[in-house]
Amino acid sequence: MSIKQNVLFSSVPVTLSAPLARTLVSAGLLALLSACGSGTSSTSANSNSSVAQISTATTTLDLPVIGSAATPPDQIATPTFHIAPVLLNEPSDVDALDANSSAQIAANKQFVPTELQGLSSRRLTVDILNATRGGQNFSASNISADQSIQPKVNNAVVVTYTPAQIRAAYGLPALPANTTGLSAAQAAQLGAGQTIYLVDAQHDPYVVQELAAFNQKFGLPTCTTQTIATNASLPLAPASVTAGCVLSVVYNTSNGTMTSTAPAYDSGWATEITLDVQWAHATAPLARIVLIEAPDASLNSLIGGVKLANAMGPGVVSMSFGASEGNWTSSVDSAFTGAKMTYVAATGDSGAAVDWPAVSPNVLAVSGTSLAYSGSGSRSETVWSGTGGGISAYTSTPSYQASGVPGVGSLPRRSVADVAFNADPSTGQYLAVINQGSSTVSWLSAGGTSLATPQWAGVITVANAIRAQNAKAALGLTQPVLYGQIAGVPGSYASTFYDVTSGSDGSCSTCNAKVGYDETTGLGTPNVTSLLTYLAGNSAASAPVVTGASISGQVGTALSFTVSASSPNPLTFSLSGAPSGMTINAAGVVTWATPVAGTYSVTVTAVDSKAKLSGSGVYTVKISPPVAPVVTGGAISGKVGTAFSFNVSVTDVNPTTLALSGAPSGMTVNSAGVVSWATPVLGTYSVTVTATDSKNGLTGKGVYVVTIAAQPAPTVPGGSISGKAGTALSFSVTVANSNPLTYSLSGAPSGMTISTAGVVNWANPVVGSYNVTVTVKDTKTGLSGQGVYAVVISAATPVGPIITAAPMTGVAGKPMSGTISFADAGATGLSVSISGVPLGMSFSMGSGMSLVASWPNPVTGSYTLKVTVTDNLGRSATASVPVTINAH
Repeated sequence: MSIKQNVLFSSVPVTLSAPLARTLVSAGLLALLSACGSGTSSTSANSNSSVAQISTATTTLDLPVIGSAATPPDQIATPTFHIAPVLLNEPSDVDALDANSSAQIAANKQFVPTELQGLSSRRLTVDILNATRGGQNFSASNISADQSIQPKVNNAVVVTYTPAQIRAAYGLPALPANTTGLSAAQAAQLGAGQTIYLVDAQHDPYVVQELAAFNQKFGLPTCTTQTIATNASLPLAPASVTAGCVLSVVYNTSNGTMTSTAPAYDSGWATEITLDVQWAHATAPLARIVLIEAPDASLNSLIGGVKLANAMGPGVVSMSFGASEGNWTSSVDSAFTGAKMTYVAATGDSGAAVDWPAVSPNVLAVSGTSLAYSGSGSRSETVWSGTGGGISAYTSTPSYQASGVPGVGSLPRRSVADVAFNADPSTGQYLAVINQGSSTVSWLSAGGTSLATPQWAGVITVANAIRAQNAKAALGLTQPVLYGQIAGVPGSYASTFYDVTSGSDGSCSTCNAKVGYDETTGLGTPNVTSLLTYLAGNSAASAPVVTGASISGQVGTALSFTVSASSPNPLTFSLSGAPSGMTINAAGVVTWATPVAGTYSVTVTAVDSKAKLSGSGVYTVKISPPVAPVVTGGAISGKVGTAFSFNVSVTDVNPTTLALSGAPSGMTVNSAGVVSWATPVLGTYSVTVTATDSKNGLTGKGVYVVTIAAQPAPTVPGGSISGKAGTALSFSVTVANSNPLTYSLSGAPSGMTISTAGVVNWANPVVGSYNVTVTVKDTKTGLSGQGVYAVVISAATPVGPIITAAPMTGVAGKPMSGTISFADAGATGLSVSISGVPLGMSFSMGSGMSLVASWPNPVTGSYTLKVTVTDNLGRSATASVPVTINAH
């Protein structure tokens, strides 16, 4: 609602925008309105013999029929972790002496006990698992308190990866045997000199002990704890390149400052906190970690944590929580604009949905996958069914999500996710947890986009450390590089990301993974070695990457495929192990004019024309013997006298010719495989279609059973039609029939007609109820059908605004009030103007569409309020409201 009031002796109107009007009308604004007058003197409340001055201006109020713009909701964010429903056996000590020992072996597998298999994995904690094993049933339902479906493990076996296995699967640098005496370049590979801020809610009093147990078990560098005073000068001093891992825990207020008061313990948030700390450290083991604990999970408190991170200085902010997006999200985007800051957030774990803060264009949105890695070779991944993702309903498309990136297309608004990492608790990662009141470490298989998010934060932290070694600035917003400089270049995209192309997170049309970018996993999961080269801005020459593949062909059919190779410079290509006649050209296109049956392992070598470095990839070429065409028969239906056609389904690598046998007279097939019959005859026919391969002469046959049924009479559905007296009425009679039809009416009121197209018209309907029979006749078969339409014409209703207001009376000097109400059928907004307002009278919004007039200190006299209302359709009405103030 907007309110305009011209103050007497002032040419500047006071104007309030719609979002503010509702709050200000009831506060200081009313005082402003009531004060409008001569500006020289006020009329005493006791001067009842004089008449109050009338304002020379007009008070105009716009009343929206629908509510005003939204503001940030008072809602609670939730952590996005998942835990497989089993307490794991303690991991082996194989990594304790050599942190890379488990990298070459398969991940641990453990059965889920029968009594735990029904448990939801969402925000599962040790105390719930213990309570369930103790006899309390937490597995009766997989529906959460908010009625959303709760993911659970896919089967009774949980696979759990160690940090070494995750580093090997994703191509993170191997951990050194000892972190002392590392060169600056080696330390940078582990994130030295950089800071990761983990923003969480509530408090985990055991986070230091849990991290120590995690580090000892998997041979990770230990972390020293460092206290940051609540009155410390900000920004903090840069993280030390040589100090190793340092962990600090601070508590924030909602306005982004520090406090010495620790938040209350919550087992769910404590699990999230320790998950974030352990896996951010596992990914960037020498980075400084600042854990920021908000007093509660409200959005204001968590934003306060982000603001505190901004104040502390450059780094990567990891946010493993989410809340449903709204039209308020842009109002808090300024929290994600800190200088030299990168913001990373989980997309959520409720399937296809869009969460804040991941939806912010300034935040890297991280979704989840299900990982398969055996300890050798390449990993494979599918979409984790619980991961979030989708198109925002409110946030505009950011410039970096350009259509030049494969799969992006033309987006209507911001799409999440941007990237992905392992998140399925069934293919989870080890987590050490100490439950409240216990000193024993429990081992869990963790997942959720909570798990993926701190690991992406760690990857970006390592990239920033390498950039610092090369005297380059921190990345800040990473999407322009990920989308534009990497995904927009085919070779770079293929080497830097694993493109997840299978799985889904829902049943929507865009919930399935596909080649290139998709909403489920964004650009894909990182091939970290290659990714760091691009993110770090390393200009050093690297060998070309040739991505091998399996190629299929057939004898006698020329074969051609393009080699997938990436390099910043032009390449030259050569083949080894190729069969006779196979060649490769300068563009990397392999051709073979006359393939011979067999399977061939062909090595393609690409040489960088400038750096002279080379890379190779193996293409497995399988040439199959020629096969006959496959004709897939089927059942075809038609109607007597109605022409029909259908397409023959033929599978063959070469062009084919088609012929019919057993076909009725008049049925034909053309060269495109379309069978036609202009005048079908009643009966059932078995028609054989023979396809002949134009190159190898092999044939295939398929049988189509063609059934021609008699034509049915037209079916007229009938129905109920309503209208208004004096308003022209029109409706269509819908009849499914393949032949031309004629229409006629019976029982119709005077003036009602029906056209040749079956449209009923009545120019000037009369009040009443009429049963109108529509007869429809097939012009070819002569068959007819009827349907009855019940037509009810009611009296016309008035249109336009309606003003309702009783005369207002009062006594001089005593507060009075009155209500002016409005109604307007079909309108979506009203504009109200009131003139003749006595000085001192003000207006506020009442319930529904109404105004409340208030006069705290009325003056004796008679007044007339002229009320004019205009709706958004241009209709208006005027009413006069008398106001009488008696002396006593």
